[in-house]
Parts: sequence; structure tokens; C-alpha cells
Amino acid sequence: MQFYKVPGIIPRLFNGYTWHKDRNKKTVYLTFDDGPVPSVSDYVLKLLDEHEMKATYFMVGDNVYKNPALANEVIQEGHGIGNHTYHHLRAGKMPLTVYLDDVEQCRKVILEKTGVDTNTFRPPYGWINGPYSRHLSQRYEIILWDVISWDFKSGLNTGVALNKIKEHTENGSIVLFHDQLKSKNNLQKILPGYLEYLSSQGFQTALL
Repeated sequence: MQFYKVPGIIPRLFNGYTWHKDRNKKTVYLTFDDGPVPSVSDYVLKLLDEHEMKATYFMVGDNVYKNPALANEVIQEGHGIGNHTYHHLRAGKMPLTVYLDDVEQCRKVILEKTGVDTNTFRPPYGWINGPYSRHLSQRYEIILWDVISWDFKSGLNTGVALNKIKEHTENGSIVLFHDQLKSKNNLQKILPGYLEYLSSQGFQTALL
């Protein structure tokens, strides 16, 4: 079963992370993971520009290294960048020092290629635990999400997905999308309608 809204007990149990922002402000925080990827990240940029909305891109360092011009375009368009590790590593699958080194490698390549020294971090797969978070929280705000699009899922019913994320969006929601190739087709079917919905409901967007 796919939960489009993170069950409320999860943020209460894992309260050292940012799951959402101020529930009293009619603002939504759009996030895109895994880029920058040509033909996907730039598609998202175009849509955001058309709707005059801002987003935060949690970038994989290797993709920044391969596509520095696209990473810089994200900055030039007024969007934010966060750290998503260099090799899209899952915490717990390797020694802590290896993971932390990978995060640092990502920070350095983003700084080198864009001039941005990131202070937000999102763990790939949303997977992180105590030892990892204790180290990373000394430098980064660890950002998770409360609404997820499942745009990376093969066979996704995009009509259902769009309706679900609209239904669960509320003030302060952090909404997760992906600007990667395997998400492209689903993203093209979900994102335009979702941005139109945000506009029609009077939501503002902001950077994390």
C-alpha cells in the first residue's frame, strides 16, 4: 500500500528531522530529488517558471559533476539546492565514515560547480538513523517530507497520484518529486496539474 501522506506518528517518533514547515502559513515547499538530469530538470524549471513558483532541488553530486550548467541554471532561476549524497547512497548499507565522506564529496562538488555551500540534506530513500543523523545534523538541516508523489513508481496510476497529493497538501507541506529519467513520464502527467492546483488554491511556494 502506498501512503501519499506520511502517517502522523512517524514525525512524532522521529522528531529530529524536518517533515513539514509552519502549518499556519499557506506555503508549500516543492522538492525534487536526484538531479540535475537533462530533459527532466530543465522541464521542471520551465514549468516552475510558467507558474512563478520556487523549489528546492536535492542534488546527487555525481549528476552535478556531469551537468554543472544545469545545476547553475537551477540557481540562476532562483531555486534552492540541497545535498543528496554523491552516489545516492542508502544509510546503513556501508560504514558510517564512507557515507559521511560521500555527503562531504557532494557538498564539495556543489560548492565547486555552483558556488553554493549547502546547509540542507535529504537522505536517499528517506533512510537515516541515529549515528548518521547525529553527525549530519551538526552541519545540515535534515529534510524529509510529508507528501510524496511516488513519481518514480513503474505502473503508477498518475490520475490517482495527482488527486492524492492534492488531497493531502496542506499549509507547510514538503512535497517530494524526482527529476530523474525513470520519473519523467509520471512527472509530466502529475506536475502540471499539481502546480495548477496550488495556484488555484492560493498557495505560495518557498525555498527550504
